[in-house]
Amino acid sequence: MGELSQERMIELYRTMVTIREFEETVYRLFQEGKIPGWLHCYTGEEAVATGACGPLRRDDYITSTHRGHGHLIAKGADIKKMMAELFGKRTGYNRGKGGSMHIADCSIGILGANGIVGAGIPIATGAGISIKRRGEDRVAVCFFGDGAGNRGTFHEGINLGAVWNLPVVYVLENNQYAVSTPQNRIQKQADITFRAAAYGIPGLSVDGNDVMAVYRAVDECVTRARQGGGPSLVECRTYRWRGHYVGDPLNYRTREEEAAWQEKDPVARFRTYLEEEGVLSPEAAEGIQDEVRQAIGEAITFAAEGPYPEPEEALDDVFAGAGRGCK
Repeated sequence: MGELSQERMIELYRTMVTIREFEETVYRLFQEGKIPGWLHCYTGEEAVATGACGPLRRDDYITSTHRGHGHLIAKGADIKKMMAELFGKRTGYNRGKGGSMHIADCSIGILGANGIVGAGIPIATGAGISIKRRGEDRVAVCFFGDGAGNRGTFHEGINLGAVWNLPVVYVLENNQYAVSTPQNRIQKQADITFRAAAYGIPGLSVDGNDVMAVYRAVDECVTRARQGGGPSLVECRTYRWRGHYVGDPLNYRTREEEAAWQEKDPVARFRTYLEEEGVLSPEAAEGIQDEVRQAIGEAITFAAEGPYPEPEEALDDVFAGAGRGCK
């Protein structure tokens, strides 16, 4: 990876700010009763999605998780359609019937967020098969959590990816907890990347709160995959600021632990770096914040004004029609 231009670094910062503002806004709206269903916030993990999607092209694929808003925004999803989907409106990505955990946009390679733990791993592996069969140089990036690393889909999906030398980068977001269970309670080996050796693929572990470290690691793996070098496993060590879901009592971790991780705020950390390097002035940073807040305000208005789906639409889109779907 060559040195990133100042414009590119500012773009990454804008993405991180957008994810943070989107998540904090929907957290508030959910508590106000304006968003139905379940909500799993990505606050604190912004550097992973931003850094991992940064090296990707528009036609590359990603698979996401139940905590997927950050991944989708980083890959270029429309926040108006995302917000409308959260509101349950017909103008949303899934016409108001999928909600937070099922947003997809095949036009930009988003194969979908997924409410099933670890389900994105075999989907990304399948995308890798399709890429290889068609002789393309596209790449699939798969996001999943540390809890998913103990499921059969992890071992089966990565093993097949390795055996068939598929262009997939498996990005493990280790936010320290599988719902309420700390990683050290369920894994004797703390470094999950050691498992990569069992499949004969590269494994890297990086600071998931450092967007540049994530970008460099994933960029290296994406470049290798495009060139036919096969899959890689990248572990990003980070922390979710909020509970597993909105309403989680958080009685399984201490306030001291939370405060220690919040001092490592990835958004503030990157802003400080950019300001110290002379890439971004404090005034420009505040300007980005204002622009993002305005865009999210417009997304809320778009969502609030949209219609709900009609009852007779309940069975629409259950099956894909000819010529539809991801290509």
